[in-house]
Amino acid sequence: MDDVVADLSQDRPRLGRSSTAERVADILRDRISEGFFRPGQRLSEEAISEGLGVSRNTLREAFRLLGHERLLDHKLNRGVFVRLPSVEDVLDLYRVRRVLEGAAVRRPAPPRALTVVREAMRDAERAAAKDDWLGVGTANIRFHQALVSLNDSPRIDELMRQLLAELRLVFHVMENPRAFHEPFVDRNRTLLELIEAGKPEEAAAYLDDYLDHAQELLVHAYEPNR
Repeated sequence: MDDVVADLSQDRPRLGRSSTAERVADILRDRISEGFFRPGQRLSEEAISEGLGVSRNTLREAFRLLGHERLLDHKLNRGVFVRLPSVEDVLDLYRVRRVLEGAAVRRPAPPRALTVVREAMRDAERAAAKDDWLGVGTANIRFHQALVSLNDSPRIDELMRQLLAELRLVFHVMENPRAFHEPFVDRNRTLLELIEAGKPEEAAAYLDDYLDHAQELLVHAYEPNR
């Protein structure tokens, strides 16, 4: 509990003067995307409300919002838990990713937007060099969030943030994070090179194969438990 309080207290400046449930939900969603909270973990109202300096009522409303996003489960008389998506969720998440990311790579890419994509790719490479595979997973999430931003749509960006937080929970099923993440460090670079070279159809075809490969690995990881 002390670790949660100390860590979340760093996020208090993000709340501003009005500690709204939406902002609390944003923080918790980001922490899920970063791998800070894991599937099956019970979330302590006491620790999180103290860490963020918010009321229990505000926190409960944030929990409710994240429950609607399929990130949390409310279990009667037991509390609130981080959700583990099902294999059916994985298939649907990748179905949506093909639409959102496929549209993004087919659009003319503004140089400023590509800078953010490139920075995320380099962060993943640096994390891989340090054997930090949790960090690689976080950078990869940021890479795909930045990629979708090429659609130039705030609504799509928000949808992708929710989707990637759910996807990060899926990553936890991989017993060997390095084996899962390492191939995609190089694949991100190849995808970016195709976009920068102005080859949208080649980039889209490459992305389809990329997502097929990732989906196959994740679904396979679920097989022993099905």
